[in-house]
Amino acid sequence: MNTAAGSLIAIALIAAALWVGTRWLVRSSSRYRGSRIVVCPETKRPAIVAVDSLHASLSLPDIRLENCSRWPIKAQCGQECLTDLDVAPGRCLVSGVLMRWYRGRNCAYCSKEFPDLHWLDHRPALLSPAGKRMSWNEINVDTLQTVLETYSPVCWDCYIAQNFRLDHPDLVTYRPWLNDNSGGADGWSASRHH
Repeated sequence: MNTAAGSLIAIALIAAALWVGTRWLVRSSSRYRGSRIVVCPETKRPAIVAVDSLHASLSLPDIRLENCSRWPIKAQCGQECLTDLDVAPGRCLVSGVLMRWYRGRNCAYCSKEFPDLHWLDHRPALLSPAGKRMSWNEINVDTLQTVLETYSPVCWDCYIAQNFRLDHPDLVTYRPWLNDNSGGADGWSASRHH
């Protein structure tokens, strides 16, 4: 008798969990459904886009497009237009765009390819055209398109190491011959990696 009661309770709990999970998934994905008009950052003209609602509800903050009126010709774009949508908090949309921008790129210093990013810790940084290392906290969202077109990606390890090297030069010994680097006037040059 105890086995039957235990089985009945387990079935009821599983059914309740499935009901709550399904309801949450439907409600969450409905936020992202539907076509929207955005201004394409590349052409500065209107485009009709649709967010991949199932992916967005399961993997926030990685929001991506499911369809765009400029596809298939521009299907490999960086999807920067997502920052214009009001489907999620701005921070989530921007981090999704940045995760796609870093994917497949190489660090300006160590030339390692960026793996899939986890935006919550060890955030990558940027190298400006003038050679200044910057974190994303220093970038204004309004200049995002220009930054993505002109700046170079820097991995978290190199960002921390280079900042430490500049902040504490007395604690760092630079040996370019060990890594086959041709350093610039400051003892390090990222220009060979561009």
